Amino acid sequence: MLALRPNCECCDRDLPADSADARICTFECTFCADCAETRLGGACPNCGGNFSVRPIRPAHLLERHPASTERVTKPHKACAA
Repeated sequence: MLALRPNCECCDRDLPADSADARICTFECTFCADCAETRLGGACPNCGGNFSVRPIRPAHLLERHPASTERVTKPHKACAA
């Protein structure tokens, strides 16, 4: 099951579980659409894979299967700008 991380790994922008702006790679690295497209050029800085729009978990299932609250940020060269 997807962790639905709460923030962009690059700029630390909040990405709630219902955000249409969240992008993930195959390893669930999570970025906002702006960072994924402009700063990172569509490639994950961790694995080199592409990004997909993160699915939105229906609200009625979030109570039983909540989104992660663990914030992840990493020092990527493209994010330092």
